Amino acid sequence: MNTRSLPCGVCISFSEPRGGRSSLFDGIEEGGIRAASSYSHEINEHENERALEGLQDRVILLKRLSGDINEEVDTHNRMLDRMGNDMDSSRGILSGTMDRFKTVFETKSSRRMLTLVAAFVGVFLVIYYLTR
Repeated sequence: MNTRSLPCGVCISFSEPRGGRSSLFDGIEEGGIRAASSYSHEINEHENERALEGLQDRVILLKRLSGDINEEVDTHNRMLDRMGNDMDSSRGILSGTMDRFKTVFETKSSRRMLTLVAAFVGVFLVIYYLTR
């Protein structure tokens, strides 16, 4: 039997059942802690696996998006190259037309100039009415 005294001065006697207090918790402390730690370890592993799967899904999605963006950029670059080539050819045609206008204005032939201006206005009006 063990005796303990409380701070107020009262003494209490009690006996240790089943071989003492430490023997009561022998299996529980060791097994319980091990079970709890292995259970929490399994939970952490499961959560890590789920998080890893989520990250893998996100990486796959980002990879697809970057591939789509790359295709879009390539398409736009090709389109811009074609537009640049078309602009260069248009510039060549316009410079040829301007050279012809310069030639007409330099000859100072009023009849030729009047015919050219009338033809230009006529073609413009025909195109205007056809597109409406």
